[in-house]
Amino acid sequence: MVRRFPASAGRDRDQAKDQAQNRTKDQELIQIVDSALADAARRSGQWLVCRPGCTQCCIGAFPINQLDAQRLRQGLADLEMRAPQHADRVRERAREAVARLSRDFPGDPVSGTLDEGDGAAERFAEFANDEPCPVLDPETGNCELYESRPMTCRVFGPPVRSEDGLGVCELCYQGASDEEIAACEMKPDPDNRESVLLRRVENSTGISGDTIIAFCLATGHIKKGISVFLLF
Repeated sequence: MVRRFPASAGRDRDQAKDQAQNRTKDQELIQIVDSALADAARRSGQWLVCRPGCTQCCIGAFPINQLDAQRLRQGLADLEMRAPQHADRVRERAREAVARLSRDFPGDPVSGTLDEGDGAAERFAEFANDEPCPVLDPETGNCELYESRPMTCRVFGPPVRSEDGLGVCELCYQGASDEEIAACEMKPDPDNRESVLLRRVENSTGISGDTIIAFCLATGHIKKGISVFLLF
């Protein structure tokens, strides 16, 4: 007797395999970045004042890519298993944020995808600068999805180089000279693994473009009229 399988079965298996491989590669990336942070923190000593409950960097929206978005959604699913009430509060804060921000959102307020191209950065610079992150617990000042936080959060604080030079949190490295700050530089992703993995994720899901945390956790991305929550 010959068993016949639907054509979609093979695609589903391939997608599951891709998702598993992407998650493994993301975990490897996170280990590299977290190790770089630990090394920078060791060299920085008391100049790096980041501590639980310090929430200045948790105020103001910032772009996240699709790799960050998948990691956050998986983190929220994991939180749902461990502490469903906490997960419900995160979702509620995210939905409330979306309701506040949709009118002036510098992109597509349905999908949550930010605009690209000329003028996009300038429009975003004036957007939601006083908006608290929905993942921030307002009672404890702690991140509810700390292990799944975006790359921007993972590298904020110690000196990280960009096209504008070295940047640090304004609360840190008080009294340190430029030379002392440079000696603490963090190199989070020297082999550019994040960009390679991001392309894999975008190719496998068909979803691209930056979003923000509130839209990521409140609505997911809309594709052909269907709300798509992509979990590893």
